[in-house]
Amino acid sequence: MKRVFRLLAAVMVGSAVTGCTSISYYAQSLEGHVKIMAARENVAKLIHDPATPEPLRAKLTSASAIRRFATDELALPENNSYRSYVDIGREAVTWAVFAAPQYSLTPRTWCFPVFGCVPYRGYFDRKSAAENADELHRAGMDVYLTDVTAYSTLGWSSDPLLSTMLRQDNTYLASLVFHELAHQRVYVNDDSAFNEAFAVAVETAGVRKWLRAVGDLAGLRRYEADRERRADFLGLLAKTRDELQRVYEPSRPPEQMAAAKAATIEKLRIRYRHMRDRRWAGYRGYDAWFDAPINNAKLAATAVYGEQVPAFLRLFDLCSGDYPRFYASVRRIGDLPRSSRAEALEAAKTCD
Repeated sequence: MKRVFRLLAAVMVGSAVTGCTSISYYAQSLEGHVKIMAARENVAKLIHDPATPEPLRAKLTSASAIRRFATDELALPENNSYRSYVDIGREAVTWAVFAAPQYSLTPRTWCFPVFGCVPYRGYFDRKSAAENADELHRAGMDVYLTDVTAYSTLGWSSDPLLSTMLRQDNTYLASLVFHELAHQRVYVNDDSAFNEAFAVAVETAGVRKWLRAVGDLAGLRRYEADRERRADFLGLLAKTRDELQRVYEPSRPPEQMAAAKAATIEKLRIRYRHMRDRRWAGYRGYDAWFDAPINNAKLAATAVYGEQVPAFLRLFDLCSGDYPRFYASVRRIGDLPRSSRAEALEAAKTCD
């Protein structure tokens, strides 16, 4: 499930401190990013170095081919991103903190120079992330802390491949590279839902094209099955969010909201188990997500990555799978006022 929460880390490269964000927060962001950048090794050199372990060589060879495919076939940026490698020596590259009020699904946002406002705060140190999560919890917020596999600086620096990105199969690696490069192609300040859904759409169309190009039809079938399960999962959460919106009526006493909230979340777990055991024939890949605590912050975080993806994929089809035309169309919609973007995306009848 870490794919759902793959984030654009709020790394403030060369930015001044603004607003109420603490100097220490910017310091840890900059220090964490600089350490990673300083440890980069050239992928081509590692592939040809006899001292490189064979499993890593094979992964980097695949990553190099995926990177070429991204530029040649998906019209993603031709630059030095993902042409270097860093073994970060830990399970996650960053940790992200999401927060939402106890009786609201509207996430708290944090604003940064360059990157705009986002519904999370990213940390290169888990202890610092946990301390921030505890502070928000003590303030009465629902909090969700999750680890992150990859991040993007939107092309401000040459983002490397990370050891965290190589731990699963090549389909997963391709999805990460395509997704993060998509952020470099189009990014709209202050609209994470738009940015993430766009990147997921590029990732989805790109992985399908890549699997067909390499002749991995079995992998394509697995990928499509994963996509169907993810759509089911997101649909389940969307239904629960709708129910919770009705629970959080301002006129309802807090104790009634608390009881109804708990009952609604328990109903979500029951629905999931029913779907898992019947529709999914016992597939348990989402068990960990449902076994862990569920609250408004966790539900809001998931919504960022899913709600607008079908509309972007429909626009991609309207553009006849032409990536430059698709990016141009997305850019035009992104230039609209934020209040109009989702409606314009849904209402699009042509690519141009």
